[in-house]
Formats: sequence, structure tokens, C-alpha cells
Amino acid sequence: MAYMKSKSRVQWLAKPVFLLALLQPLAALAQGTHAAAQRLDLTASWVGFTAILLFVLAYCLVIAEEYTHLRKSKPVIVAAGIIWALIGLAYVQHGVDHVAEEAVRDFLIEFAQLFLFLLAAMTYVNAMSERRVFEGLRTWLVSRRFGYRALFIITGVLSFFLSPFIDNLTTALVMCAVVMAVGKGNDRFVGLGCINIVVAANAGGAFSPFGDITTLMVWQAGELEFGTFFALFIPSAVNYAVPAAAMYFAVPNVVPEVSGEGVRIKRGAFVIIGLFVCTILIAVSFHNFLHLPPFLGMMTGLGLLNFFGYYLKVTHKPHPNDAAEFGLVGDVTGFDSFRAVARAEWDTLLFFFGVIMCVGGLGFVGYLELVSTWMYADLGPTIANSLVGVLSAIVDNIPVMVAVLQMEPAMDQLQWLLVTLTAGVGGSMLSIGSAAGVALMGQAHGKYTFFGHLKWAPFIAVGYVASIYVHLWLNARLADVFVG
Repeated sequence: MAYMKSKSRVQWLAKPVFLLALLQPLAALAQGTHAAAQRLDLTASWVGFTAILLFVLAYCLVIAEEYTHLRKSKPVIVAAGIIWALIGLAYVQHGVDHVAEEAVRDFLIEFAQLFLFLLAAMTYVNAMSERRVFEGLRTWLVSRRFGYRALFIITGVLSFFLSPFIDNLTTALVMCAVVMAVGKGNDRFVGLGCINIVVAANAGGAFSPFGDITTLMVWQAGELEFGTFFALFIPSAVNYAVPAAAMYFAVPNVVPEVSGEGVRIKRGAFVIIGLFVCTILIAVSFHNFLHLPPFLGMMTGLGLLNFFGYYLKVTHKPHPNDAAEFGLVGDVTGFDSFRAVARAEWDTLLFFFGVIMCVGGLGFVGYLELVSTWMYADLGPTIANSLVGVLSAIVDNIPVMVAVLQMEPAMDQLQWLLVTLTAGVGGSMLSIGSAAGVALMGQAHGKYTFFGHLKWAPFIAVGYVASIYVHLWLNARLADVFVG
């Protein structure tokens, strides 16, 4: 997607333990549960052409958000509705009933799982923010006299190494909150820091089966063994290091002012951090050991947060700083977990809905399979897999990888690792190319923008190409090695 990544982009995108939540519906798509025998080829019809035009127009409005101030979710939701209405009309005219309806339901399940996963993750991030965890971290980092450039490196490296374990989207949300707290008052640092986080999180997620939904899909399909993914560690590090080195010199070479006032981290903050870690572990365990969708584990963890929030509320003792923080006079009720839910980035969540439905519609029309066939039949696996990353920055990596797996190209481990790498990091070239980028555009609204990211796209592209060459050279021994 240019979704972001779910994009779709979200891959609003995208991708990571949260990305694990998309596995079931995507596996169903790969097996052709949309009654493939009754599918119509609309790629050469006015319905298909109109669908592409609507999608392009909607994304133009998304790109122009920082100038029009039109929230990005609005155009894609409208476009999604019209695209599927046109598809439904075409199927009705051909006397084919319920096939399009079943497809919409499948994509709705895909969105619902992503929505619930993200809602839980965003609520935890908001809860930690309300407990002033990120302000406390900011104060600690600044008190160590770290300059903006040192902070740029620290947050980027942390994002790279956290992403393989808690997924790229969750990592991006957490680290963005830290960057915004540390860089308060310096929009340039926040913008560059967010770009750095997106690139680092996507790169880190590419060398772990749990770092991105696309890596998980390849692993579950049996194309690569679990340990084989770690051969991408060095290429992923190169992908991150090249643009980070270029952006480093653009970061303000100053040290943030140290406030004379200490930050009071509120009661229960560290318990919430522990619950968040446990929630991630529960989600992973649900998937790995119980074979249940990861979003169910995330929602279970959200329930635990709500119980702890109830405890904090009934045992709350007023503190003067609480009233000042919320702009109130007198007492406040204390922690309210549902207030953290209400502060979720609803524009981002609804954007994911629109993108998933738009891209799903284009795939249902037949365009994704058409493109995939052309790439692997005419261009060859190396060029095709390299282009997958470029395409994923525009369309989103999830539907692109679904199309690749549907084609079942005969590739060795070297090429399967290549497509895993490119699908994972290609979305970093555009802010709307990955779920992490899309989510941060909402979280750091006005500071991290499409055109701000686009300015550094050439350097990110150089890192992308360099990572491909490093992989082909470093892992050449895997050529002609097949699994199964």
C-alpha cells in the first residue's frame, strides 16, 4: 500500500508482532478463498481503470494533507466505498452474486484484527505518556547532556534492535513518543528523528520472522527456515546506516536546555510498562504456542491495563501537578484507561481501513496479480524482487507479498531472502510506504510530513540499493539452495 504498509500502508499499514494479526486473513487470500473460480477479470474494463484513478486521486489528497489540512483518512475511505461499489455493480451485471461481498468481509476481518492490535498498542503508549514515562525519559537523557545528534543515534539504534522483537509499528509508536518528548520545541529534530525511526524500525523488522507481517508470511509459507532470516542482519543494518549517516549532519548540533524542574513520573508508570511488555509476550505466545490470532493477546493485555487502571482510580490520591497537567482547578479523578483509548490516533486507524479496502479492491480486480506475473515472467527474480520494494513503497508491502506468494515463483533461498528484505525496507522510501510511517504522520502531525520525508528519499534509496548488493554478495552461498 502506499498504505502504510498498511500503509496498507499501516501497513496503516504494516507490519510486527501487530503485523502478526494479519496472518490469518492473508493466508486465506493466498489460498483463494474469494471463490476464485467466479472471479471476473476487470483489469481491462472501465471499472478497473476508474478504480485506479480513484486510488491515485485519493493518495494525491493524502500527500497534500500538510497543505490542505484535509485529514488523510477522509479521501481513502470515500475512494474505498466507490471502488467496491463499482466492483459490486460489475458483478451484478454479470449475474455473479455474493463473491464481492465475501471478499469485502475477508478484508474487513483483516482490518478488524489490525485495528484491535493497533488500538491496544496505541492505548498503552498513551497510558505511558499520561503517566509521564516519556517526559521522565526525556529528562534523564537531557540530564546526561546528550545533544540532539547523540539522541538521534540513540533513538535510531534502539528502534533498530527493538523492532525484531516487538514489531516495527509498535517500536515506531513508542520511539516517536520519546523523540517528541526529547525534542519538544525543536520541530527540525523531531522531523528528522521520526524519519530515522521509520527507516530503523523497518530495517530491524526485516531480519526477524516476527518483525514484519511479510517476513512472517514467508516463514509460514515454508519458503525459509526460522534461522535463515538472520542472514539479513547485516544488509538490514546497511539499509539503516546509510541514510542515518546522511541525516546525522542535518540534525541540530546543540544540547537541549536542562530544565531546573524534575519530572514526576506518576504512580503506576512502571507497572504499566511491565504490563505492556507482558502484553507483547502474550500476543506472541498466543500465536506461537496456542495458534490463536495475536490481536487476541493484545486485547487481553488491554483488559489487564483496564483492571490496573481501575485500581489506580479507586486508590487515587490528589496531587497538585495532576490538576496543572490537565488544565483543571482542584482535584482530578486520576488515571482513566478509557481516556487513553479515546486519545488513540483515530485518523490513522481509519486511514488503515480505507487503504486496506482500496488496495484490496485493486487486488480483487486483478491488478496485483497482473503486475506480479509481468515482473517474474519477463524481468527475472533479482530485478523483480528489487522492484517489489519500490512497489511496496507505493502500494504497501502486504498485498505485494501476497501476490508474490500466490504466484509461487521458483526461487532459491537467496531470492526469497531478497524479496523479504526489499518488501520490508522498501516502504521506508516514502512516509506512506509503511505502517510505521503512516502511524507517525498522525502521531507527530505537522512535524513529520510526507514532503519532509521525501526530501531524504534519495539517501534512503541509496541505502536500499546498497543493502541489496550487500545481501547478494554476503549470502551468495544460499543461491541454488531450496527448502523442501
